[in-house]
Amino acid sequence: MNSLKIIVLLILTLLFMSQANARFETHDFATPKMESDYNVLVQELRCLVCQNQNLADSNAELAQDMRLLVYKKLSEGLSREEIVDFMVVRYGDFVMYRPPVKKSTFLLWFGPLIFFAVAALVVFSYMRKQKKEVDVAIDDQQQKKAHSLLDDK
Repeated sequence: MNSLKIIVLLILTLLFMSQANARFETHDFATPKMESDYNVLVQELRCLVCQNQNLADSNAELAQDMRLLVYKKLSEGLSREEIVDFMVVRYGDFVMYRPPVKKSTFLLWFGPLIFFAVAALVVFSYMRKQKKEVDVAIDDQQQKKAHSLLDDK
């Protein structure tokens, strides 16, 4: 019975060990507006090493560094727009969750629609071709049946 308790305790220790390494960030904001700007920015900016996560949701070291950078820039008095512009210059449009529609992001915004339209055209033309082949086959079968009926009489 003691060995069972030891095994359970060991399993629980291993399960919760990874969470013990989690880092918690605390920032002291001068004003409530600065805190709300920080929260908006870490929601709008993307973690560059994570798969589809914003800075607020990511625990990657780069995301932690970027959150600290956002905090420092806000402390320096930069506005949200200036911080976003700084991040875009430094990391490119990919750092924004909703990048602007422009020539370099055209495929990002409209690529899925173009792919869907091309796929729909391919499926439509394939179905149309299949329907013509079926119609021709039915016509030939009907003609043969009609000839056989006429020949029997």
